Amino acid sequence: MEELCQKESCLDLPSQEWKKGAETLWGFCAQWAGPKSSHFTEAARLGWRKAQGPSLGASVAGRNGTGSAHTCAFSPSARRSYLCTLPPALLSREILMADSEALPSLAGDPVAVEALLRAVFGVVVDEAIQKGTSVSQKVCEWKEPEELKQLLDLELRSQGESQKQILERCRAVIRYSVKTGHPRFFNQLFSGLDPHALAGRIITESLNTSQYTYEIAPVFVLMEEEVLRKLRALVGWSSGDGIFCPGGSISNMYAVNLARYQRYPDCKQRGLRTLPPLALFTSKECHYSIQKGAAFLGLGTDSVRVVKADERGKMVPEDLERQIGMAEAEGAVPFLVSATSGTTVLGAFDPLEAIADVCQRHGLWLHVDAAWGGSVLLSQTHRHLLDGIQRADSVAWNPHKLLAAGLQCSALLLQDTSNLLKRCHGSQASYLFQQDKFYDVALDTGDKVVQCGRRVDCLKLWLMWKAQGDQGLERRIDQAFVLARYLVEEMKKREGFELVMEPEFVNVCFWFVPPSLRGKQESPDYHERLSKVAPVLKERMVKEGSMMIGYQPHGTRGNFFRVVVANSALTCADMDFLLNELERLGQDL
Repeated sequence: MEELCQKESCLDLPSQEWKKGAETLWGFCAQWAGPKSSHFTEAARLGWRKAQGPSLGASVAGRNGTGSAHTCAFSPSARRSYLCTLPPALLSREILMADSEALPSLAGDPVAVEALLRAVFGVVVDEAIQKGTSVSQKVCEWKEPEELKQLLDLELRSQGESQKQILERCRAVIRYSVKTGHPRFFNQLFSGLDPHALAGRIITESLNTSQYTYEIAPVFVLMEEEVLRKLRALVGWSSGDGIFCPGGSISNMYAVNLARYQRYPDCKQRGLRTLPPLALFTSKECHYSIQKGAAFLGLGTDSVRVVKADERGKMVPEDLERQIGMAEAEGAVPFLVSATSGTTVLGAFDPLEAIADVCQRHGLWLHVDAAWGGSVLLSQTHRHLLDGIQRADSVAWNPHKLLAAGLQCSALLLQDTSNLLKRCHGSQASYLFQQDKFYDVALDTGDKVVQCGRRVDCLKLWLMWKAQGDQGLERRIDQAFVLARYLVEEMKKREGFELVMEPEFVNVCFWFVPPSLRGKQESPDYHERLSKVAPVLKERMVKEGSMMIGYQPHGTRGNFFRVVVANSALTCADMDFLLNELERLGQDL
């Protein structure tokens, strides 16, 4: 080995010192996997990179001109070069690492990769899917933040961990996470776990492509267009455009931006200085993303004119007309109305036909935020709630909510056929969107959005739709309505449950009146005391892990519960459990 050192013109190290270190390192590699195994070369590569960092691999790659550190690193000359250039301190470090139980890299070892992934998938199926959707298990395992930090051991360290430890990490992540697929998770506008959608999500993550050009996402470019076509047809359009966005909030912001650009296309280049004061209109029950979007787009929150809603949370068209006149009188230019189909708290549907009439009279863009309620279009029984949606210019629709396609799955649909999306958002980056490609460049959809990289969100919905068909999805929607009605009727039979209003959707809003407050509605502090009940019950249910229900104040109303009946696995027994559990948790209040 001393002769080897001289031949390779290595650093002038004491021969016995580097010899001992080299033999220990290579001995570790051989003991771990055998010198003829791919594990041997992989362990050597791991030790090399840990010792020298990323620069050495690159420099050695340059020695043989291959551009591949992996290829060069395992040649005999590269091994000799590595040993000869390794200082004693780093050799000692490798000796210490050889005694650790760090998990070697799995790159280049398909057997080990497969073993790891099968083990992880086993954990996912057992813990997240089977237990996570079973009513015999908890919805959540509540821990205070400091305790949770310790249980998860979140610190990232210099050395890796064994495969056994990694699997335990996976189990811990699942154990202490909220099981949103659980039938008794009523907390958000999404719930449930569709197996076909989950299969699509797994494939999407495995393929890890970006949906901006046909050349790297050919399947998904075509698939997205077909899914968007289907959604547009349900809205009532025979043509149009659209795109999947990273959430309904972004879909709403895109709609505002498109409406502004359509009226003032110069603003894309010249900016806000070219614009007069603008006004957009939405009800007080709208999603907060309308206010956020106005701020983000430079319009300012003052440009958002809040239209009155009636006692059921629906926009009042007469007040919309009045607000438009007021804005014009103040010198502002109205340009967009954002209506809502399925408000977040009450589940209200704005009267779209009447609102569309107002927009038509004033030449305004009509956007419908149907992120929550759009899936009702699949139901022949209930789609009347969205009558008039076909008159909209744009629609936001989140299939990850009521259809349980999985986060995230949010579509922005347009009636426009003039390529408005690309004209408004495009920048024609020449390294992505070359115009002389060998295929139809209209298939490169990346310039329709403000993002560059864009995840694939269509496969999970497409695969679920293929499995369920229109009829299966319609049954899912209708069943949610049936169960929501069952819950309401059961509440009426029990003492201590007071509806905020009769629901028209699957948002069931109510107060639980504990024994100490029953019959005391005339007391001066009744509403104040009642408002404190929901937070206490929420804490109790979460800490026991029995269920999760959201609560909120609303206007002049104190805190009340909002049960979202969305999970397709729900049964009448789950509705009964919900009522029984609230009675149990609140019996001493």
